[in-house]
Amino acid sequence: MKKAKNSKSMLGVGWYRPEQWELLLAESVDRDELESTHAEWLAQAERSLARIRAAGHKPIKIDIDVEDLIAWCANQEIPLDGNARSQYIAEQTRLRSQLCL
Repeated sequence: MKKAKNSKSMLGVGWYRPEQWELLLAESVDRDELESTHAEWLAQAERSLARIRAAGHKPIKIDIDVEDLIAWCANQEIPLDGNARSQYIAEQTRLRSQLCL
């Protein structure tokens, strides 16, 4: 299987839907570590994208359906927390990159 050019510089970044932000907060066991509003999260996410690009990576926005994330956590038998969100985004990024090969 061929690897995509510059695949090491690609990085998936979870992109949450504004209408699902409250659901994410309600279901996350680490709610206190998340921004209170989607607008606050979006501002932080945009800053993160700029830092990632400045470091020479190619961030890929990974659309997160929170309901799918909740189901994935249940299937994995893990709590919905920062670690789970990272694992889910990494898995979605791998799946997306495989489709691009």
